[in-house]
Amino acid sequence: MIRMERDVVVIGAGACGLTAANRLKAAGATVVVVEARDRVGGRLWTDESAGVLLELGGQWVSPDQTALRGAIEKLGLDTFSRFRDGESVYVGPDGAAVRFTGDIFPAAAETQAEIERMIEVLDGLTAELDPDRPWAHPRARELDGITWRAFLEQLSEDPEARANIAMFTAEAMLTKPSHAFSALQSLLMAASAGSYSHLVDADFILDKRVVGGLQQVPLRLAEALGDDVLLGRPVRRISWSEDGATVEADGGLTVTARQVVLAVPPNLYDRIDYVPSLPLRRHVLHQHLSLGLVIKVHAVYDEPFWRADGLSGTAFSPYLPVHEAYDNSNHGDPRGILVGFVSDARADRLLALAPEARRTAILESLARYYGERAMHPTVYVESDWGSEEWTRGAYAASFDMGGLERFGADLRTPVGPLHWASSDLAGAGYQHVDGAIRMGDRVAGEVLAALAATPA
Repeated sequence: MIRMERDVVVIGAGACGLTAANRLKAAGATVVVVEARDRVGGRLWTDESAGVLLELGGQWVSPDQTALRGAIEKLGLDTFSRFRDGESVYVGPDGAAVRFTGDIFPAAAETQAEIERMIEVLDGLTAELDPDRPWAHPRARELDGITWRAFLEQLSEDPEARANIAMFTAEAMLTKPSHAFSALQSLLMAASAGSYSHLVDADFILDKRVVGGLQQVPLRLAEALGDDVLLGRPVRRISWSEDGATVEADGGLTVTARQVVLAVPPNLYDRIDYVPSLPLRRHVLHQHLSLGLVIKVHAVYDEPFWRADGLSGTAFSPYLPVHEAYDNSNHGDPRGILVGFVSDARADRLLALAPEARRTAILESLARYYGERAMHPTVYVESDWGSEEWTRGAYAASFDMGGLERFGADLRTPVGPLHWASSDLAGAGYQHVDGAIRMGDRVAGEVLAALAATPA
């Protein structure tokens, strides 16, 4: 048995929990971080396969992500730009691969004009939305009561324009079918990035990467905490009252604390036994949140052959299993790496296949973009976060229909000494590492205020 007493116990050693723990420790609070996995980082995981560094989880840094950029600079990490020189590839509904430059896909002129008009309308709506309070928008109930697909059907009669606009928040971000979430949830995704135009612009949203991998952010945050980070300790029970809590984890660990931070995805909240039970509304709220599903595919080649063909490596299609793909080659490595994504119902279908059949289907998608050489990688790795025991989905949690307007205001509300924080709950930076860091800083301030109000 291991018994500890702390001012605060943080559950989850991802970027959010470790950010909170470092700020709390710097303010003089005693802290311990308890993590279920045998590593830190949560949904950030930089691993090596056959001598190649691969980003199995989050990896990109965009210009608007000031919290993440500040952490990278403070931790002394370097960044490099994603390769983007050359032409991109779009596969349309006719199955033809077309090369293009710019942000708008090379559809017929009227479809391109319609895409531009729809982005302008969506930018206008997004500008009206406070990402920290989307439920406060005057049309929140209306927008949360219509699916993203139905909303776009009202906005445009052009099916190709709708399919492309839908993709940016459905397949590419929330990783759910466009009929499974609301227009308000989609607009929140755009508002969290500053505009819908930012989501469409791959050169903005996928701007830079960290040399050596983005997992270095939580790794270095954990180093600063030393022995106060405990791995391989899934939390099973929290006994709580207004005066504090007792957290019980595997390995006979019991921590008594004045405050608790749950820095894990919302779909994991109910894997913990709460004594007494959480308030009814909190239980119901949890039932309306779920993560999407995505397979992240890494294909490694002896060289980035697509560059010699004049291609940037950027490719899109709402009509192929791999809906988007990029040049993901590492800094200073002569080998070429393509990263592709298969999400929502497409992922369902491919995950039902035997591994070799799934690999073939995915590589055939890449070959549609880059040619036959894409069929023959030297290393092939799939990241399936839905199968990760302590994540069970990707990239982040979103509400079902009507849930954001109904429960959004209660998302971050503490229950006694229990505080909730993760990228899933962020406004600005929602579902990104930037949001995790913002939420870690926010919850630390909240906990420090609670500690000051209830002296030990």
